[in-house]
Parts: sequence; C-alpha cells; structure tokens
Amino acid sequence: MDLGTAVAGSWSSGISVYAVAAILGISGRLEWVDSPDFLQRPWVIAVAVVLTVVELIIDKISYLDSTWDAVHTFIRPVAGALLLTASDVSAGTVLLAGSGATLALLAHGAKASTRLLVNASPEPVSNVVVSTSEDGIVAALMALALAAPELALVVALVLAMLSAIVVYFVVRGGRRILARRGGRQI
Repeated sequence: MDLGTAVAGSWSSGISVYAVAAILGISGRLEWVDSPDFLQRPWVIAVAVVLTVVELIIDKISYLDSTWDAVHTFIRPVAGALLLTASDVSAGTVLLAGSGATLALLAHGAKASTRLLVNASPEPVSNVVVSTSEDGIVAALMALALAAPELALVVALVLAMLSAIVVYFVVRGGRRILARRGGRQI
C-alpha cells in the first residue's frame, strides 16, 4: 500500500476504524489500491460495513458515543499500526507500527476528548453535527488517499498535528476545570 494511503488510513482509523477497513477492503478488491489482503476478504468487508453503520448510529448518541470511544481506545491504535506496517515503506516494523498507532491515537484522542466536551452541552444537535463532521473528514481523507496519496500524506500529517493540539488544550482545560471544582491544583 502506498505510504500516503497508509498514513491517511492510520490517522482516519483513529476516528472510524470500520469505515477505513471497508473503504480499503472494497478499494483493494476493485484494484483501485494495493490494500492488505486480509481487508479484501468478503467477510471482512461485510463485517466492516455492518460495524460502520453501527458506528454511524452510535456516534450520534450522546454519552453512548463516549462509551464506544472508550472501548475503541485499544482497537483504533492497533488498526493504525497494522495499516502503516502494510505500507510499501522499507522501514522497521516496530517503527511503522509505532507511528501508525500514534497517528490513530492522536485522532482518537482528539475525537474522544472533544466528544466529552460536546456531551456536556445541554442540547443534542451539537453531537450530531460534530459526528457528521468527523465522518465527512474521514470520507474526504480516504477519497484523497485513493486519488492522490502524496497529498493525502501531507493532509494526514497536518491533521495529526492539529489533533495533538486539540488533545493538549482539551486536557489542559479539563485539568483547570477539575482544579477549580476541587479547590486544588492538578
């Protein structure tokens, strides 16, 4: 798999691992991209499509989405690691796996931490808007990864940096709120 596609897939799997698996599996079967063989198996594609639909629904429901994200804290980085190790890059497997896991974890961290803030909002519309935006970002990045992998590589790396910034500020803000509520400094 091309490096740009693998990096975009790794980062995107931190938001929607099943959509990425379905897209890469279907694209591989159609010979649009050289995706890993295990993703091209019909039963894997079918399971990924079903789980994508489940995730699309669960992700729109406040608090249920955060539970889903908590469970996927362990799944998404593994998927990111597997995708980057399946790239055409001739680097060490440990380096590729660590990089893929980091990309997925950055996206997942930004998604999960942002969702905790959005879920604290009293109105339900913001959760649906944020979730739909995340779905759109994944779809656009994966489409770009199939059409222009080099550009997708750059975009994915910029998104990874933005994800790190989001995680930093959400965690920092959360610590300040907890410190004010508890009357102590964290």
